[in-house]
Amino acid sequence: MYVPISTLPCPKNQSPAPEDNEQGAMSRIYYIKADRINELQTLANNGNNSAKEKRRTKLEAFSAFLWKTIVFENAHADDSYCRLGIVVDGRSRLIDGDEKEANNLIGSYFGNVLSIPYGEKKIEELKENTLSWMANEVHEFLQSALTKEHFLGLIDWVEEHRPEPALTKIYAARVTEEEPAVVVSSGQHFPTKKMDFGWGVPVFGSYHFPWGGKSGYVMQMPSPKENGDWVVYMHLLKGQLELIETNAAHVFSLLTSDYLFSST
Repeated sequence: MYVPISTLPCPKNQSPAPEDNEQGAMSRIYYIKADRINELQTLANNGNNSAKEKRRTKLEAFSAFLWKTIVFENAHADDSYCRLGIVVDGRSRLIDGDEKEANNLIGSYFGNVLSIPYGEKKIEELKENTLSWMANEVHEFLQSALTKEHFLGLIDWVEEHRPEPALTKIYAARVTEEEPAVVVSSGQHFPTKKMDFGWGVPVFGSYHFPWGGKSGYVMQMPSPKENGDWVVYMHLLKGQLELIETNAAHVFSLLTSDYLFSST
């Protein structure tokens, strides 16, 4: 899921077309009400009636909905692709339940143990299929990175190629190709309420992703209201944000001070 930077072709040095300037990446912050998140999860599990079939998570449902939304009525040709990646935290997967010493070691480690599995589908498929179908696709590509063996193999790969820097494949693909790509991460454990720099607990905390390319980055985190709502930071192309605000305004609402300080 990573490639050495030396294997990537040099990007073409050319001036962007006017439409590229209009499609430049932008950052915005939205919130999603808890009942909307639950509705997405319910839709993602439609047809999933088997007792043996694990329910699709809220993250899988959200990611599937986002994947479908950003290509709806997209200007790209229907035979082109859109990629979606999800950041997987490897810490808990590297720890066996009875390995207390290893647990303490990993818990005190400062740094990232991350993998970014991704899927790619034709835009035509993303337009035509249901949210439950897409949630199943998200669930399927995630399975490749949810094991201890996967992260042990990733560590071996990094050791083999160090000190050369590497790039995740979903971002590497975007260096030379024009198909859209978006990575979804999770900040559900972001400790906003535990931070105090001496002037009180912050009302709100978020992320900033200063990525210079056109690949998108989305981070969802709990609302500071602690009521089950989500706050979602997005760094996407202008056209993708317009699609979200036009076709998914019932789910995504722009974050304002009114929301943060209201009692509801």
